Amino acid sequence: MLRRILTPLLITLSALALTLFGAAPATAAPAEQSRPLVRTVLYYDSSQAAEYTSAVASAVDVWNSSVGNVRLEPASSGQHAEIRIVADDGWPRAHLGPVRPGGRVTVWMGRQGTAEGYDAVRIAAHELGHSLGLPDAKPGPCSSLMSGSTGGVNCTNPAPNASERSRVEAAYGSGTAGLRAADGQLLVDRF
Repeated sequence: MLRRILTPLLITLSALALTLFGAAPATAAPAEQSRPLVRTVLYYDSSQAAEYTSAVASAVDVWNSSVGNVRLEPASSGQHAEIRIVADDGWPRAHLGPVRPGGRVTVWMGRQGTAEGYDAVRIAAHELGHSLGLPDAKPGPCSSLMSGSTGGVNCTNPAPNASERSRVEAAYGSGTAGLRAADGQLLVDRF
């Protein structure tokens, strides 16, 4: 008698559980797929970049078209800029990131690099790569942006390769809630 009562009850509860829990992943998956990309916006100040202002703007365009998890935007007057770009007479260098919103790193567009014949846009893209968390990859070929000066004076490639893009995407993969803090180490790009 107990079996006649419990069996239909267990069948009904099992069917209800399959209906409730079996359908949940099917309805949850489209919502996860349509979730918008969380993008970290970092502001840069190139007001002290002097003759390198257009090279910096071109390098910013390269990075913005290469990665989706982080976007570089010019800071408006009086706005905090996470990336400060300064022209000086030394060798190009930068603080190692990845910089986070509210943080601060500096890129020095050292004139010594362009005086020796290196491409200004490649230098700017390379130094911005440091701000986004990429260390040097020296020695290396021209196809590697982070090979820096070891790509050669004739190398004008300002674009990060697939590995470099992937590393930046991973560093900013969770938007502003990234886990790795900025290193802050100063990298002088001289081989």
